Amino acid sequence: MSTRGSTSGVVYVHSSPSAVCPHIEWAVAGALGMRTELRWTAQPAAPGQLRAELTWTGEPGTGSRLVTALRAWPMLRFEITEDPSPGIDGQRFCHVPGLGLWNARTSANGDIVVSEDQLRTLAANSRGSESFTHRVDQLLGAAWDQELELFRHAGDGAPVSWLHRVG
Repeated sequence: MSTRGSTSGVVYVHSSPSAVCPHIEWAVAGALGMRTELRWTAQPAAPGQLRAELTWTGEPGTGSRLVTALRAWPMLRFEITEDPSPGIDGQRFCHVPGLGLWNARTSANGDIVVSEDQLRTLAANSRGSESFTHRVDQLLGAAWDQELELFRHAGDGAPVSWLHRVG
């Protein structure tokens, strides 16, 4: 492990066709630099689809590498979190077919962080309260949360794999 410290996060594959699952495992292993084995379970919110969760520990930036690896399959619904580490904000990434990828910085308690520049741009470009509300929803990933919420609840109680990279 580098001197940059370490962080942790979670990969949530909310729905995947079964034929793609081994490819996801290979992609995640490549991004983490270690062998992985996810425990796949049925996704009740999408019959015929599977879901898995993986908690990881690694260098800051690992969340971005995981996203890059999983974007190869646009039909996946996934979410990746990376916890904040000293001097580095956390990240949350969501991918939904039809919406694409959304990401934002997160605080220590998991809240979405909206910067001063983002707020200034929002205020300057919004025309009326409807426009302002729509743009706030975009910053907060509301459409992605709405699409993923059913899949999140369908995974309650599902097994989680824990991976820690020792270097």
